[in-house]
Amino acid sequence: METFIPPFATGFATSAALIIAIGAQNLFVLRQGLRHEHVGAIVLFCSGADALLIVAGVSGVGVFLSAAPQLTLLLSLGGAAFLVWHGIMAYRRIGGPHSVVLGQAARLTLGQALAATAGFTFLNPHVYLDTVLLLGMVGSAQPPHLRPFFATGTATASFLWFSALGFGARLLKPVFTRPAAWRVLDALAGTVMLALAASLLLHALHQLGWLG
Repeated sequence: METFIPPFATGFATSAALIIAIGAQNLFVLRQGLRHEHVGAIVLFCSGADALLIVAGVSGVGVFLSAAPQLTLLLSLGGAAFLVWHGIMAYRRIGGPHSVVLGQAARLTLGQALAATAGFTFLNPHVYLDTVLLLGMVGSAQPPHLRPFFATGTATASFLWFSALGFGARLLKPVFTRPAAWRVLDALAGTVMLALAASLLLHALHQLGWLG
């Protein structure tokens, strides 16, 4: 007799392995959690976006994306520009006299926070690779009647991870009362964003045939 537990566990474990990493999106969620700014909305946006993309992948959208290299190229170029901008801003914050102190930096409005979250989510081609293509392929291998349980497992892992990252950030608040800690976080964020931007640009150049 089949149960929902194996596909749920497979989805949960696969999703967790892909999303638990140091990336631009995760660093942004952590930073907003430390600042106590719109954390609930950001967590729901990130986990909801993951769930939507995973369901799309399991439904077969991944096949379309794999056959549309032009779309990947546009995402790579747009994502690189977005990450370069935010990487430069992170480096600029390192030398700022007020931004490094918890609670003294200019607060983002809900719209600004969600717009930035959307950028970190949808302008990163790796998000589509992980959710739509990889998780979509694994989910598609499940029997049709068990795929909803697989998708539920992946969405559960995403929601728990972003909740832990956003709401758990307050446990690090004593550390981030020191300006040096904010400088380290901003330096890490800037480096990760610029490195990801460089990888996206290289990918775009390979697609254009400008690199061997």
